[in-house]
Order: sequence, then structure tokens, then C-alpha cells
Amino acid sequence: MEFVLSELCEQVMTARAGHKPLFVCGGGSKSFYGNHRPVTPQDGHCLLDMTAYHGIISYHPSELVVTVRAGTRLADLEAELADHGQMLAFEPPQFEPTATIGGAVASGLSGPRRMAAGALRDFVLGARLLDAQGRQLSFGGEVMKNVAGYDVARVLAGSMGIFGAILEVSLKVVPRPAGELTLCAEMSEADALAAFARWRSQPLPISAACWVPAPMPGEPGRCAVRLSGSEPALRAARARVEGDALDPAAAQAWWQSLREQTHAFFQGGVPLWRLAVPPTTPAMGLGPTLIEWGGGQRWLSARHDAQALRAAAQAAGGHATLFRPAGGVPADGVFHPLAPAVAAITRRLKQELDPVGLFNPGRLVPEL
Repeated sequence: MEFVLSELCEQVMTARAGHKPLFVCGGGSKSFYGNHRPVTPQDGHCLLDMTAYHGIISYHPSELVVTVRAGTRLADLEAELADHGQMLAFEPPQFEPTATIGGAVASGLSGPRRMAAGALRDFVLGARLLDAQGRQLSFGGEVMKNVAGYDVARVLAGSMGIFGAILEVSLKVVPRPAGELTLCAEMSEADALAAFARWRSQPLPISAACWVPAPMPGEPGRCAVRLSGSEPALRAARARVEGDALDPAAAQAWWQSLREQTHAFFQGGVPLWRLAVPPTTPAMGLGPTLIEWGGGQRWLSARHDAQALRAAAQAAGGHATLFRPAGGVPADGVFHPLAPAVAAITRRLKQELDPVGLFNPGRLVPEL
């Protein structure tokens, strides 16, 4: 792997000397995400392919820590963890079998279990970064108590690669639940949000909760809740949560369809917006909506005016992202504009790590 690493460093230095941009890529499973633009001939040899830099560096099941190279396929990592009865708590989506752990961290996306376990960034313990000068910078470590550079490592989660190429990442992993049970019931959007609020006020082992609209307008949608824990905990929770139990295989397929966006809701061929709002936000009346994370994440499958939708999300205390464009992209990009303080920090960090604007120009913020 040292040869591969030296090749990556050399490519960075060549691009810097030629004043050419570098677009960091892995398996290409999330190439649609962010302010993506096609590579042009004028860009030269500008793809920094990380897939050759792969493999698990160290894995300590007893310590619940794994350190892995960025080009490692996410499926391979999860299979290794599963062999030891462990998993990535944030359930990162793959979208394609080629998905890599570097792409998962750079995109910062989490799956259905995020509502209970936390976001991807909460599990990043440390990282190594290849910067615009060809230096290999280390942040954090392999233990939660190591705080040297810890926040910088977490900032890389969701940075879309604008600060440099993630080489390695150390992640905290968790044991797989002893048991799981998924309950489903038909109910309206308002009733589902009321149920989510009621469940939040109780000590229930809920690891995922969602509501999916019915295919036909006017019909009740489908609410699903996943319980995870010991058998006694599941039995006690079953008495408090309404719904019929799904067969384990059907339950796994259901949550997988949400995690990987293979559910019919996501196949409409129209722009897909992601709204992150407080779970207590009532129904927003913005069109076809799928609700995840117990009310905290709303997916809108419809054409919307970007400014109006962002204003509605902001008024609710959240933000809106054009997750999958189907046509035009807002002039200020697909992501909700950063708050002034966050924007200032982002610019300073970009200036420190990539002062020449080499990596993924415009991918996160159009002007960076």
C-alpha cells in the first residue's frame, strides 16, 4: 500500500504544479450528491481514485474500534464486523455495491438507526488526510479520550472532500442488538407524528421509526417502528407500541429499502429534497413526504422552489438539501446556505488545508 500512497501523493503534487483541480472519487456510489459537475477535458488527469488504497489496518473487537483505509468497500467492512457480532451503528447507505468507507465519511450520510444511535460524525475517532501539499496529516486517534485534533476528524464527516483526500479513518463500532422487532400500522401523517411524540416520552428501545405515504391520495399511510434490544425489553415495548409484527425477513427488507432508497417513494424521477427539522415539527403540507428518524428527517419527492422550501425548513428550525437533483440546480448550490459563523470556520479550514483550492472545488460550497 505504500506504493499506492506514494502515487496518490505524486498525483496531488502534479495537479498542484499544473494548477489543475482534483476530484476525489471512490466507488462512485454518491457521485450524484452535492454540487457535482462533469469532468471536462480541460481538467486534465483530475480524478484522484482512492479505491486502490483499501484494507482494514487494525480491528480490535474487544475495544469496539476499527481503522480502515478510505478505498475499502463499505460492504466488506460491514461483513467483517458482522463476523464478530458488531456493526456500524449509524447504518450508512451504500446505494451501490462499490461504495467505500471514504465516500461514506465524506458524504456524512446516516441511515434509519441514526435517530437512536447518533450520526456518522459521532463515531469518527480519528482520520488521516492527504492535503494540498502532499502531506499526510493525522487527527484524533483510536480512543474516545484522545481529543488532540478530534474535532477536525469529525469535521471531515460531510465535508464532501473539499479539505483533502481522506486516507484512513478510525471508527467506533457497536455490538449488534440481541433481538429486533418491527411493528407496522396504518395511520395518517398527523397520527404518525403524534405517535412518534408519544413514544419519545417513554423509555422504549426504538432504533428506527418512519411513516410512508400511501400510493393513492386520501388513503392512510404506513407507520413502522423498529425495536432493538433484549427479549424482555422487546416484550415490554411490544405492549406499548401499536402495530402488527413483521416477519424478520420482511422487516429487514423494509428498512433496507429506506436505507438504500430502493423504496417506490424514491423512484419518482422528480427532485428529491431532504429536510432536517426538529422531530416535534408538525406536518408541513409541502407535498408527497416520507418521514424518518421519528419526525426529524422529511423526504419530499416533488418540484419545489428552492428559496421557498429553504425558508419553510428554516422557519421550522431546520434546513433543506436538494438530495437528488432531477434537472436544474439552485444557483447557490444544493445545500442549505451555511450560517455566517459556520461559513467563516469552513473558509478558514479550507484556507489552512487547501489554500490553492485543489480538492473538489465547489462540491460543498460553490465558492470554495
